Amino acid sequence: MKRFVFTCGDINGIGPELVIKALNKISHAETDSFIFAVPMNVFEKTASDSLASFNYDVVKKQADIAGCKRNVVIYDIGKGRQNTGKATKESGRISFLSIQKSFELVAENRESALITAPISKTALFLAGINYPGHTEMVAGWCKRKDYVMTFLSKKMIAALLTIHIPIKDVSKSLKKNEIIAKIHTVVNTLERDLGIEKPRIALLGLNPHAGELGIMGWEEQRLFNPIINMREFSGKLYGAFSPDAFFANKLYGKYDAVIGCYHDQVLIPFKLMNFSSGVNYTAGLPIIRTSPDHGTAFDIAGKNAADPSSLLEAFYYAKKILKNRLKNGKENYI
Repeated sequence: MKRFVFTCGDINGIGPELVIKALNKISHAETDSFIFAVPMNVFEKTASDSLASFNYDVVKKQADIAGCKRNVVIYDIGKGRQNTGKATKESGRISFLSIQKSFELVAENRESALITAPISKTALFLAGINYPGHTEMVAGWCKRKDYVMTFLSKKMIAALLTIHIPIKDVSKSLKKNEIIAKIHTVVNTLERDLGIEKPRIALLGLNPHAGELGIMGWEEQRLFNPIINMREFSGKLYGAFSPDAFFANKLYGKYDAVIGCYHDQVLIPFKLMNFSSGVNYTAGLPIIRTSPDHGTAFDIAGKNAADPSSLLEAFYYAKKILKNRLKNGKENYI
């Protein structure tokens, strides 16, 4: 039986509500096992508000999960004090604990995947957690450096060369060997995890007009083009494209993935196309981790108004990737 582990995200946001609404839809139709790592008091309140329609077992110890009879298990990680709609030190602590406990469950079981609900970077900071987000956190625990923040949807797959850094630091952060390693990760992800044969990948330029032959920047001519022309990427990597014209002409439809240089370069068009259905995927890890492509939505927290569509997509992509990895004999545990 495949195991899918859900974190609660920030308990002052919509995370717990999203997971319960998702479980309402999938726990009856699926034969898999679902584990929800959340404070029991938060679960009970949210389950009442969101009208949870599934049966479940409750455990307080990881070792007790194996003895559960129902396919939904609430992993009680201790009481959490809520302050709905606000990022707090307590919500940061609980969100981190949920991720930590959930990661342990996935790391020990090759037939499993991790689906993370939205967290607040502000809350993490207030709690003294020294990670800017899920991606860096989970990659650090996996001891992997060639991971790639990737976004999945039916309309476009996008990947990033840099993640949560200031714009002024992007250029100096682009290193040839690291770019090559990340492109290999994207290729492997498309082939192994998503089952795409002979993938075609578009690389966006960093500068306006993709540098205009060096007039508006040197990165395309001196850094990107030599990589694109490498024999190992022949027939796979194309560019470097001017981002504005690339998206205006909908050229993303001709490629299996688009690689951008910095966060907003691809996330603005991606979210315009997929705000309620996009999925954040950490490519290049031995475990599978997906997440909805939106935030904590503090403004609607506690109002039972959250749309679980993106979290459901995160589950369906996790299930697809797990199926492909198991079919190919690839282990996904540490």
